[in-house]
Amino acid sequence: MSVGGNIFAIRTTIGQEKAVAEIIERRVKGSKDIDIKAILVPETLNGYIFIEAGSLKDVLTATAGIPHVRGQVSGRVKLDDIEPFITVKSQVSMISAGDVVEIIRGPFKGEKATIVRVDTSKEEVVLELIESPNPIPIKVHADYVKLVGRRGEEGEEE
Repeated sequence: MSVGGNIFAIRTTIGQEKAVAEIIERRVKGSKDIDIKAILVPETLNGYIFIEAGSLKDVLTATAGIPHVRGQVSGRVKLDDIEPFITVKSQVSMISAGDVVEIIRGPFKGEKATIVRVDTSKEEVVLELIESPNPIPIKVHADYVKLVGRRGEEGEEE
């Protein structure tokens, strides 16, 4: 993956990362002088945003006077350092048959279930509801479940 500019990290107030990024975006669109190519707001890293820009001067110009900007981390950031934040991890890779999950979306939201089978090609899982008197297999997308316990830990749940 190649980057045309430099990447800089900006510290922000925790919880205000998206607001700061939106203000920077509006400033960049309104000015032809600021050379900013991309703004990254990682969901898993609170209090920081990453800006790809031509120079540090462009970043300082774009962030000057914005509330909730707490400063700039010295130096440039390497792409390898932020790659974990831009690479999507599949939910399917973290679960396996026999695991206990909670359904977080759909008509069975809030129910606990046991995974019967994982279909990695379609990113789907087949579940059986724990509380159901008649176990009926249900097929849902892997993003609809949250891991609650690993295989063999079901007894520790109660």
